[in-house]
Amino acid sequence: MRRPSGGSFRIAEAAPADTRLLAIAADQLREVGPKQITVVGIADAAGMTHANVYRYFANKAALIDAVAGQWLRGMEATIADIADSPDPADDKLERLIQAWAGAHRELLHDNRHLFDVYCMATETARPLIRKHRSRMRKLIERVLDEGIATGKFEPRDRERAIAFISDAVYRFINPLTVRLDADVPQDVLDQRLATMIRVILRALGNGSV
Repeated sequence: MRRPSGGSFRIAEAAPADTRLLAIAADQLREVGPKQITVVGIADAAGMTHANVYRYFANKAALIDAVAGQWLRGMEATIADIADSPDPADDKLERLIQAWAGAHRELLHDNRHLFDVYCMATETARPLIRKHRSRMRKLIERVLDEGIATGKFEPRDRERAIAFISDAVYRFINPLTVRLDADVPQDVLDQRLATMIRVILRALGNGSV
């Protein structure tokens, strides 16, 4: 998955102010979690007053949301690359779902604080989550429509097919359910996901949805 830039303060120093603040906030979020982050601390690390931070972000919550949004856009870019690839639609849909699920699992293990922020945003249906879901739906639609146009997919109803895909992979791409499966071995999850992908592709191919 594409990773947002700003992994080190050295890189952030040469960037625009809002990018520097995001990079610093992302580093601090990873290290201490959202409760311990302060606007004053982020401003100090950026070499500015906390009043300057408010020129770019309304409050700490908005800054933390921006960090989560940055991660979401990176994931979306990875999925978009797959959707835009020249591969057959069924292959693309399989790789898209695998990358989507893998990104969630990777975040859960690599950056638990950011993952928890993502979960909270999902639970409260924050605007960044609603926008993310809309963008992901469009990517799924793009691959599905390509499959229909090329004869790879023959769903009876396009809208039901889109809902079927989302429902079938919900356990693997919703952060709340991914967190519930945190202790499930990766090979077990991989087997379950592979089974669901086979079911999806078969259903789309034979017109059972």
